[in-house]
Amino acid sequence: MRAIQSANPLAEQVYQQLKRDIFSFRLFPGDRFSETDIAQYYGVSRTPMRDALFRLLREGYLEVGFRRGWKVSEINFAQLDQLYDLRIVLETASLDKLASTAPPHPEIDALKALWCVSPDAQQSDPVAMFGMDEDFHRGLVRASGNDEMLRVHNEVTERIRIVRRLDFLKPHRTIATYDEHAKMLRFIDRGKCGEAAMLLRAHITQSKLEVRKITVSMLTEARDRKLPFVG
Repeated sequence: MRAIQSANPLAEQVYQQLKRDIFSFRLFPGDRFSETDIAQYYGVSRTPMRDALFRLLREGYLEVGFRRGWKVSEINFAQLDQLYDLRIVLETASLDKLASTAPPHPEIDALKALWCVSPDAQQSDPVAMFGMDEDFHRGLVRASGNDEMLRVHNEVTERIRIVRRLDFLKPHRTIATYDEHAKMLRFIDRGKCGEAAMLLRAHITQSKLEVRKITVSMLTEARDRKLPFVG
């Protein structure tokens, strides 16, 4: 789903903050709140707040009911499964396209500088790792030179972001991510994009399996803090 940019700068600001609160689980799946309470908390009028809320409703992050107020949508694991499958299609296709282009590949060289490093230089902060991992997979698609594939990939990345960061709460997943990313990049560097694609498929499939293991306790652990207006 393509994001719709708001014409109101304040509504855009509120929209981005609300989305950050949803992704950090400060607004937890199933949480309910009223427009009045949330507008007071953010210190804005009802108009930009409603603009932001209805935008998040269209994107599937919120629900609204007559006389029941607003509710943070439950995580749709069946939809996430499909989005991970789409990631596999887009990223392996990007490697196929990359295989048909002659080096140098500056995007791949930049990724190697971050991922082909010694253990003592590896990032351990889960939030930082989450961002780096997104950038790695986005970089593979960008290296293909296909702007439309990159656009769709960015949209998929946005949709799975709510659970993707949970992957890096487990130390073994961080270590495995460094190892697998480095192997993929070395394959690409040696012109073995087919081998890189096989590893990439297994890598994303494993992430998809980890998503299926997510429990309420894991979500609660990832929650920054409950916002005061939540009922």
